[in-house]
Amino acid sequence: MTNWHPTRRSALLATIGALVTGRSTWASETDAWPRASAVPGGVVRLPLGAAPSRPEAAADGVPLLVLGDPAGWTVLLGIPLSAPLGKASIELRTAGEPPRHVGYTIAPKRYAEQRLRVAPKTVDLSPEDLARHNRERAHQQTVIATFSEAPAAWSEQPEAMRMQAPVLGPRSSSFGLRRVFNGQPRSPHSGMDIAAPTGTPVLAPLAARVIDTGDYFFNGHTVWLDQGGGLLSMVCHLSAIDVAVGDTLEAGQRLGAVGATGRVTGPHLHWGVMLNRVMVDPALFLDVV
Repeated sequence: MTNWHPTRRSALLATIGALVTGRSTWASETDAWPRASAVPGGVVRLPLGAAPSRPEAAADGVPLLVLGDPAGWTVLLGIPLSAPLGKASIELRTAGEPPRHVGYTIAPKRYAEQRLRVAPKTVDLSPEDLARHNRERAHQQTVIATFSEAPAAWSEQPEAMRMQAPVLGPRSSSFGLRRVFNGQPRSPHSGMDIAAPTGTPVLAPLAARVIDTGDYFFNGHTVWLDQGGGLLSMVCHLSAIDVAVGDTLEAGQRLGAVGATGRVTGPHLHWGVMLNRVMVDPALFLDVV
């Protein structure tokens, strides 16, 4: 008689139960959000198979979002814009089994590039401004390390992570755009810019908790939102902030208003989405790309 490992036996029973009841696992849904895109700045969906308890996953020591149920678990992983192409892997720990690595492949994607000639003073920071920016960056590193429990609905409903744009308007700059000022390449654009008049209401793209507000050198008046499981949003350049740290918001609830604060040339909203401390393309979370 074959000796079944208890973990594998439980996982098999869970899978059989799912088949008998006709229940679909989260990983099998084709309409799940965010849309998978295994490119720099994209999101990878890695199926892990069945296990009686939720596995723990990490990339370079950063915890990852794991969704699903015992019949089938799935990791959602944000890929940095700077990630090298080709083979990569995450670390996986499942109760009762030794640690292992799960691999995936990062495919190329060509983002748009914009070359501009501007006055040097508009791109070169003074020592004072640089010092301020460095202080603010250190503070925001603590903000982006937030990792709270993911909402149960994300595992139960494949569409539960679909977002709404925080403001309506034409996209004035897309994620990944690389600007070259006076022949010097700058970091790729880490979010989506949406053009709208000053004072236009800004809404929470998904239910969330406010984890930071402030007035920053580049981003102006900014609100950071924790949506759960290492999924964060930031909205920048606001003319007004109507929430405070610790507030909980429903999807579509007002949190502020469009403005032109920070280092900008006109009113618009910069919207960034972060997963496992990596900025990813917000369009992957929307119905319309």
